[in-house]
Amino acid sequence: MCHRRRQEAFEKEYLSPYAMRVSQSKGRERLEEECEVRTAFQRDRDRILHSKAFRRMAHKTQVFISPEGDHYRTRLTHTLEVAQIARTLARALRLNEDLTEAIALGHDLGHTPFGHTGERVLSELTERRFSHNKHSLRVVEKLENEGKGLNLTYEVRDGIVNHPTSGHPQTLEGCIVQIADKIAYINHDIDDAIRGKVLTQDDLPLKYRQVLGETSSIRINRIIMDLINESNGKSMIKMSQSMQTAFYGMRQFLFDKVYIGSSAKEQEGKAEQVIRQLYAYYIHKLEALPPHIYQKLEYGETKEQLVCDYIAGMTDRYAIHCFCDLFFPASWNIY
Repeated sequence: MCHRRRQEAFEKEYLSPYAMRVSQSKGRERLEEECEVRTAFQRDRDRILHSKAFRRMAHKTQVFISPEGDHYRTRLTHTLEVAQIARTLARALRLNEDLTEAIALGHDLGHTPFGHTGERVLSELTERRFSHNKHSLRVVEKLENEGKGLNLTYEVRDGIVNHPTSGHPQTLEGCIVQIADKIAYINHDIDDAIRGKVLTQDDLPLKYRQVLGETSSIRINRIIMDLINESNGKSMIKMSQSMQTAFYGMRQFLFDKVYIGSSAKEQEGKAEQVIRQLYAYYIHKLEALPPHIYQKLEYGETKEQLVCDYIAGMTDRYAIHCFCDLFFPASWNIY
């Protein structure tokens, strides 16, 4: 028996009745020969890990644009923290760790440069809502691998597109990533906001700190333990009422004090102009797009979609480089 079959047999015997077993997967859009060593979900994880979009996340903003310091989170470090939390939960609940990890690693591949600022500006410019989760799905289905996509399994794609609060993942593994995403960003954004002097520890509401804890590690541990205790042996992922109240209360506090209108956002106006100017340039000069993007016009893609795809794939620093290259004299260009 090959290693993959032993792994599939292990899943059938060990995993929770509510887990998604790889043998139950709805499969890929294009049939492929199975690997002798890795299961389909393990291959999906590896394809995401080795993708260009995954590497670009290292230079994409999480919350703070161009922070003065090396320890602020990026989209990539956020993704790794989500994967760690999600795998811990999946292991404790005897759910499919490989599926969970693949979803977690792929959930933010479609984020724009400059965080949600880029998302908002592209929505305005294209006159349709740019959703990073839907664009993440577009990345893995149509943009990666020279336009052929990664041909991921249905369950991974479902988890990626449904990870926001409004989504409804069809697997518990997808539900785990949905909550792990919030656990990660609530806690690391508190750390970054305190590091950036946007908040102090005492600014955090006491009624939420009393439930969640005073440090990031304590908060994460308490939330994970609560989720395990409340979800073990059940067909849903849930928190206790007291934990849920404190968790979502702290999340709303961050929206009010950090994500909207704080000094963490003071560079947003500049970032917005970079996106606007790049979009205006490329929409009127499509031939300036890379050939592998420009040629998609032949396959029915709109020019707005192509420009959106190109800009959304940029890192912060590459967007700034393109902006300087296009609009500044060469002697001024420091990027």
